[in-house]
Formats: sequence, C-alpha cells, structure tokens
Amino acid sequence: MQIKLKRFAEQLLFASNILIAFLFFFEDKLVIPVWLQTVGRMHPLILHFPIVILLIAMLMEFFRFKTENSTNMFYRNFLQNLLLIGALFAAVTVIMGLFLSREEGYSGELLLWHKWTGLGIFFIASLIYWVRNSSWYKAPIAQSGAILTVIGLVLTGHYGASLTHGDNFIFEPISSRQEMAAVPLEKAVVFNDLIRPVLENKCASCHNPDKLKGELVLTDPESIKKGGKSGKLYVPGNPEVSLLLQRIHLSPDDKKHMPPAGKAQLTPDEIQLLTLWVKENSGFTKKVVDLPVKDPLRLLATARLVPSAKKEEAYDFDAVDEETVKKLNNDYRTVAPLAKESPALSVNIYNRSAFNIKQLDELDEVRQQVVSLNLNKMPVKDEDLKSIARFENLRKLDLNFTDVTGKGLKEITTLKHLQSLTLSGTKVNYKDLQSQISSFKKLKTVSVWDTEISVAEVAQLQKSHTNISVIGGFRDDGKDPLKLNPPQIKNAATVFSQATPLLLKHPIKGVAIRFTTDGSEPDSLRSPVFSDKTILNESVTIKAKAFKEGWYGSDMATFDFFKCTYKPDSVNLLLPLNRVHQAEGAKTFFDNKLGTIGANNPAWANNWAAVRDNDMAIVSEFKKPVTISSVGMHYMIEEDTGIFPPDIVEIWGGPNPDKLKLLDRVKPGLPSKGDKPSLKSLEGTFKPETVTYLKIVARPINKIPDWNKNKGKKALLLVDEMFIN
Repeated sequence: MQIKLKRFAEQLLFASNILIAFLFFFEDKLVIPVWLQTVGRMHPLILHFPIVILLIAMLMEFFRFKTENSTNMFYRNFLQNLLLIGALFAAVTVIMGLFLSREEGYSGELLLWHKWTGLGIFFIASLIYWVRNSSWYKAPIAQSGAILTVIGLVLTGHYGASLTHGDNFIFEPISSRQEMAAVPLEKAVVFNDLIRPVLENKCASCHNPDKLKGELVLTDPESIKKGGKSGKLYVPGNPEVSLLLQRIHLSPDDKKHMPPAGKAQLTPDEIQLLTLWVKENSGFTKKVVDLPVKDPLRLLATARLVPSAKKEEAYDFDAVDEETVKKLNNDYRTVAPLAKESPALSVNIYNRSAFNIKQLDELDEVRQQVVSLNLNKMPVKDEDLKSIARFENLRKLDLNFTDVTGKGLKEITTLKHLQSLTLSGTKVNYKDLQSQISSFKKLKTVSVWDTEISVAEVAQLQKSHTNISVIGGFRDDGKDPLKLNPPQIKNAATVFSQATPLLLKHPIKGVAIRFTTDGSEPDSLRSPVFSDKTILNESVTIKAKAFKEGWYGSDMATFDFFKCTYKPDSVNLLLPLNRVHQAEGAKTFFDNKLGTIGANNPAWANNWAAVRDNDMAIVSEFKKPVTISSVGMHYMIEEDTGIFPPDIVEIWGGPNPDKLKLLDRVKPGLPSKGDKPSLKSLEGTFKPETVTYLKIVARPINKIPDWNKNKGKKALLLVDEMFIN
C-alpha cells in the first residue's frame, strides 16, 4: 500500500511539473473563473507548509552523505518522503499563487521576482528528488542544491512579504518615527513631511507599483494626481467630493473603508491632516511656514514637527532598568523608552473590552519615568483621571474618544509638565474646558475636534489663550464653516424582494439626514429626518442631504431602490449576448447587483450584459405560477460611446412557452446630445396576470441618431437587472 501511494505521489509530482510549466508558458492567456479565485486566495494559507518542510528536508539533505546518516535507513527514507511531500506542497502553492496573481492589483517587478523564485524552488526541489539517487549525485552537489533551495526560499519569502506588507514593513515603525522627528518646522514641506509619511505608513503597502490595488499608486505625486480605476483620488479645495476622504470616513465595517480591516488604521490626527491638505489645496511643494500663522494645518504641523532650534529635553529623573520595563509589557500594554538612551518612557494601552484602570496602577514603579500616555479609544471615565494624575511627569496625554468630560479635567491640572492634550471625540464642552485650560501652565496644544465645542468657540478659546494651539479639526479658516459630505448608504443591496429598512449614515457625529421620496430636493426644515424606522415597500428614489448646525449642508445624494418580488427558478437566453459584455449570462438579470457608470469601468464585465447585433431575449420559468402586474429593467446610457436605451421592450407571459401573450410594450425616450452618462429604468405595467413562463425581449436601436458621432451605427444596449412584481 505504501509503495502504491508513493508511486502515485511521484506521478502526481511529474504531472505537476508539466502542468505548472504549461500554465506559466500560457500565463498571459489565462482567465481564472470565480470559483478558482477562491482557490488562489488560499495561497497565503498553504505556503507555510512547503517552506517549513523544504527547509527541514534541505537541512537533512546537506548532511545526508555523512557516514552515520548515509547508512541509516530511517534517515534516508524519511528524507526522501519529506522531500516528496515538500515538492508536492510547493506545486500546490505555486499553482495557487499563479491564480492569485491574475486578480486585479498584482503587477510589477516585485511580483515577477516572487513568481520566478517560487517557480525555481519548485523545479529545483523536484529535480533534486528525481536525481538524488543517481551515482553521480555526491555530497558537493547535494550541499549546493540544498543551499540554493534555502536561498530561494528566503528570497521568495522576502518578495512575498514585500508584496503583502510593503518594502519597509519590518523597520517601518522605527524609520517613520525617526523621519517625523528629524524634520525641522522651518524646513518642512506639507506633502513630503506631513502627508507622504501617512500615505507610506498606512496606504502604500497596497497601493504601490508592485501591488496596484484599484489601479492606484500612492508612492509619488504624479500617481496620486492620476488616481485609480474609481477616478480622481481627491479634488483640491473640495473635501466633500474627494474619494480619498469619503473612503477613510466610511464605517470600518464597510467593504470600501480604507485602510481595509486588518490593516493599521488612520489616527484622528492623520485623518485631520489629509482633510486639511485637500481642503486647503496645499499641493506637493508648499512649505509649512508659507501657511498663515493661525492656519489649522500649520497649527497641526507645529504639534507634529519640531522647530530647528529645539534641543532634546533633559529630565530630572533616573532611568529604570530594562528588566523592569520588559515585565510591564503584555498583550494589552506596551511600555518603551521614548528615545534611545533616554530615561523617559512612553505607554500605550490597547483592547477596549479588556481595559481596567488597574492597568495604570500596575505602572506605579515607573510612574516618574512615564512622559507619554496613550489611552485613545479606551473607556476612561472622569474618576479614572485621578490615577492618571499620579504620572507627575507626563508631557503628552491622549484621551481621544474616551468617556471623559470637561468636569473631570480638574483632576489632571496638577500635571505641571503637560504640553499636549488630545480630547477629540469626547464629551468635553466649551464651558468646562475654558474654566480649566488656564490651569495647565505648560500646555502647548489641545485637540478638540468632533466634540461639543463649536467652530466659533474654538476661535474664542484660541483668542483667549494665544500661547496654546487649539486644534478644532473640521473647520475652514475659523470664519466659515466647512461643507458636509453627502450622506452614504449602508444597505448591502438596493434591490429587495420584501419590505426592507432604509439605512443611511454619515461619518460626522450629530448630523441630521433629511430625505425625500417624491423627487424633490430635501431641505433643512420641511423634509423628514431619517431614522432607522424608515421602511421601503416599493421601488423608490431616495434623495438625501446632511445638515448640522455650524456647517454648510451637503450636496444631494441620490439612491435608487428597486423592488423585485419574484425571482424566476430558471432563466435562459434565447439569443447570444455581446462577446465582450456577458457578465454572468442569463443569471446577471436577477442577481440583485447593479452596475456603475463608465465606458471603461471594469464593473461592466461583472454586472452588465450587452447586445448590439441582435435582440436581448430571455425566457424565465417559475415552478409555481405567480401573479404579476409589472416588469422593470435597469439600463445604462452613455450616448458619447454609443450606449443607448432599448428601442422597444416587449413583455410576454403565459402558462407554457408555446402559449405566451403580449402583456405590454414599452418604448423609452432617447437621450439628447451632450447628456451626461446615466443609469435609467423602465417599467411595463399591465392587468394582473398569472404566468408560469415570462419572456422579455429588448431590442437595441438599429440606427443611432444623426446628431451623435456614431450616427447610423447600431447602438449598444447594456442591461444589468430586471424586476418582476
């Protein structure tokens, strides 16, 4: 049995060599179906097996010809089987990696090196297995092959890690911190010294020339200006319409939120930096000192960068020994020196669900050395501030998004060295902060964005305390309010079969979303306010705007919802679709997925089905007869590229395919010259009819109107969804 199994494994290895060589030779012509994409994405899961197995096998192969090993039958058999298993796992990993590399976002020289070193490991391991019992295979050859394989494993792992995490993943925390600290304020450039480090640390691992997620590169100004497949990354001076800011303000649960789940997220200060950079159109060459003295971006830069004349602070306390610091580190707390050779310590607390104020009490033996304490997003309450006040040498205290209020601040006014205090996202109000802020004698910056403190109150605080930089966050220049972003949709799909709640959201707290369903533009007084009790029962167009006191109302957002009560049990195409835009064939029309606008948008291939040379005709079957009174269709118009609505749509129904009667005929209107690309829908209505079979025929326009540059040609018809009610 063991011999048969081994022979089968050897045959499988031989076949794998041929298959992999074939796949790589015809790689450019390779199209990976959806179900195989899932297999490809298991590449990071499987790759650890061949790495470990081959490393052990190569170590044993290196010492194989030692006398005690060459005569040991168990050693020889175990090594041969281990090498065979490692080569087979390498084959599986290479095939999975090839499938994964065909997905969007993987390209460049780094991928090429990762691919070929991985392929080399597999072929070398296979070759060693096949020739290792030959008479000419001696110790020098075995050792050279083992060393070559190990080098290949190291290089492949290095290139793979760089693809996944970025070139500087290992040393990123150290290098980024040193770069930020080394730039004098007087020489700092807004983009190079404030914006670029954020993009490099939080974004560039997925958006670089070697890993083009969304066809977007964030490593150089030209690529940033160009944007990606979803369009321009930002619009200078218009944060409300900038894709960059829309994505970072999405809920972390949203698939489009950036950075994605599992990656290091942007801090509130980093979000504020990006917002102000876009808002103020600071570009790529402007220096920080060129900004007005009270400009919010300059104030934030002042808090992050060091002036050129600044000297390292001398502390009047001794350092604690390394063992003491080491034992205070655990899964929810890090304690580390603030800088090399410095006695000062920095403390970061993690894991909100496990937080307890005792985690601070446990630091009693180093409380004199702690100068920086980060409690961002921890459930810290006013009564906990008494424990914080015991850290008498604190220079920096981060209380962003904690549960503290202004009343509790009196507990930490004894911190005579405190220079930076962040209170963003807390319940601090103007009255309480105004009464306490003077007690902090050395305070230089205080951050209060996303609190109850208004833009006007921030300005008043700044005026009253000129020695302190009051960072108010989302505001203009202190005079005019910022315009709100449009509301966003949380519904997973906008096609529904039964009553469904309307789910709208906005990234800014305290925003009122007002909406209409009658086609009118919502206003701040008469339009209903959105709540989670709003239920949709029919197809409807929702128009929504966001309003908040002290802000300009947002632009209007429009969301189309479509009801499809009945989904056929089977759908068949009577005529072929366009060879370029076939999507999922007949299944496309009832998968609850709507396409997007854009002649070059890749969503065409996923959600749009098209015809030009013949009608779009489908027959749907219901296993149990249904009574229907309307049939709708969703289509796209982009007259500049020859995409037009259907010339006519016919709806037929009946008890069997041979006895269908015409239920309705719909002729939509034509677009006009210069109309913007749009998504439209039509609906054919009729008296209730019980049907088992339903045939829908959509005929494309035979001749495009003379006013169009494609005049006289057949129009392209794109349809993504149909609705049966």
